[in-house]
Amino acid sequence: MSDLREAFARHISSEFNEELEGLCSDLLKMGGLAERQVRLAIECQEHFDSALLDQIKAAENSVNAWEIRIDELVESTIALRQPAATDLRLILVVSKIVRDLERAGDEANKVAEMAQHASEADRTSALGSVEVKAIGEQVLRLLGDSLTAFARLDVDMALDVARRDKEVDRTYQSALRSLATFMIEDPREIGHVLNVMWVLRALERIGDHATNIAEHVIYLVKGTDVRHTSVGNIEASLKSVSDFN
Repeated sequence: MSDLREAFARHISSEFNEELEGLCSDLLKMGGLAERQVRLAIECQEHFDSALLDQIKAAENSVNAWEIRIDELVESTIALRQPAATDLRLILVVSKIVRDLERAGDEANKVAEMAQHASEADRTSALGSVEVKAIGEQVLRLLGDSLTAFARLDVDMALDVARRDKEVDRTYQSALRSLATFMIEDPREIGHVLNVMWVLRALERIGDHATNIAEHVIYLVKGTDVRHTSVGNIEASLKSVSDFN
């Protein structure tokens, strides 16, 4: 099954097809807003601007509104259509992805708030900026690719997101070690270093949410729950499983 549009074509009821397509379309719109929120938060870290902060807050409000709207659509679709098999799986996956997008947006808010705190404290040090930029770019790509994997029902792309999340983890751990060493050498910078660590932690969590979305895609297409499973074991378990089993 190559993409969502093909998946909807299998229903006898064109109205049900449209409802499912609309649900997925709304989810992708919410995903685009969450991506924007993360992108602006990273930009806010690079050079703080109150106007950027306003845009992030506006995106947060929109993401929250989409969460409520999609939740309502999920509930009404289940109540009215009583879906089964892959239809129910799709609706449940949409509901789960909504949670991860909303939480990724919350983490983006934290990143922006830390930038504001640093600005208010007049901390213009470049400490940690390279690490923040590196992890920020990594997780933004992961989030975008996980949503593309959903739109395309692309298991290979979803697996690639899970693999690349390990790179984020390695970058994060390396950055923490460097910052801890710096903090020991110059205790006057403890407050600033902790701020950077919290930013890095929030960005790493966005990567985790992107990976969760990728795992939901694998479950949607293959019917196999791969949460809390290593990438190697996921690949092995999927070899004999057909799409939309």
